[in-house]
Amino acid sequence: MPKKKVKNKKPSAKWKKYKIDNNTVVRKKSCPKCGLDSFLADHKDRLYCGKCHYVEYKGK
Repeated sequence: MPKKKVKNKKPSAKWKKYKIDNNTVVRKKSCPKCGLDSFLADHKDRLYCGKCHYVEYKGK
């Protein structure tokens, strides 16, 4: 039996964590305690590191 095609597959969102400045790739936001090896998760009211539990609250 052939495989079925997946409809409405969500594309990868890895590109949202980086930006391009003058032909170089730059990471958007990383944890100040852990360094460049972990990203900060972007929630509605805060930025959160899942590795060391560091939190930055967003201003109003």
